[in-house]
Amino acid sequence: MTRQNHMRFAIDFFCRGIERLVVGILATMVLLVFGNVVLRYAFNSGITVSEELSRWLFVWMIFLGAIVAVKEQRHLGTDVLVSRLPPAGRKACLLIAQLLMLWVHGLLLSGAWTQAHINWDVRAPVSGLSAAIFYASGIVFAAAAGFLLLRQFWHGLTGRLDLSDLTMVQDSEDQIPGSAPQHLGEPSR
Repeated sequence: MTRQNHMRFAIDFFCRGIERLVVGILATMVLLVFGNVVLRYAFNSGITVSEELSRWLFVWMIFLGAIVAVKEQRHLGTDVLVSRLPPAGRKACLLIAQLLMLWVHGLLLSGAWTQAHINWDVRAPVSGLSAAIFYASGIVFAAAAGFLLLRQFWHGLTGRLDLSDLTMVQDSEDQIPGSAPQHLGEPSR
């Protein structure tokens, strides 16, 4: 196995672990919220910490899921201009877009780090946990997604990308196996 295959395997393994973690977080949120609703309406009581933990888990779930979206290149985008460019223009646009995304991830990492540092000693009102846990989700996302973007940028710079990888945007129909693109004016089947 080559070094590149080892890296791809490690990234795939990491993202599969994140996907499982996101499923666990979602299940925990459903149990907390549903259990709290049942307790409130049936027994006139509730789990005090469930609202706070559900909110924090939701933020963590979104940021962890976004790491997988960056890895699979499922972020929002449009290819109206880029798809009409020659391969050299597509590559230039891809590299510029990735540099901009890396810059934004750097800003996010810096801001999340600062907020986590500021809120390290601040305690959440119900659970008493450090509020830095909330901001740590931004640190984890920015660091992991920044690494993935840096790797994609390097592959684009060294020419390891196919022509199809230069657009990095897929139509919603491209996501569904066996579906054909529908054009304006055509009735759906």
